[in-house]
Amino acid sequence: MALTKDRNTKRREGKQFSDPVAAAAVIFAGALVCLDASGNAVPGSVSTTLTARGRAEEHVDNSSGAAGDLNVEVRGGLFLLKNSAAADEITRADIGNDCYIVDDETVAKTDGTSTRSVAGKIQDVDSAGVWVEI
Repeated sequence: MALTKDRNTKRREGKQFSDPVAAAAVIFAGALVCLDASGNAVPGSVSTTLTARGRAEEHVDNSSGAAGDLNVEVRGGLFLLKNSAAADEITRADIGNDCYIVDDETVAKTDGTSTRSVAGKIQDVDSAGVWVEI
């Protein structure tokens, strides 16, 4: 139904989230955090079913817990991640392309023959690593 009076519409910046952590998962502060197929936070890893969410703002150890027993604070944005090597090394020619999750701190140029999920968009590449918009 359409408004008939003023409404205090809540808002969020859309860059900070508090996500339930998957069962038996440990997420380190600074890690690339993803959501699994159930919507639970997990560290980045080789998988085709992950959705990149952002960087962990804290260390959360749910190694002995069930899914959702703990939450992790995650922030989306532009983050420096480690570059892969050899044929999967990302170069400046790849700026603007998607990159793919290798682990919770590393990204690669390719999807590893359809085995990796997208980490985000490559925004810059320098000697320190790859700047990825997640």
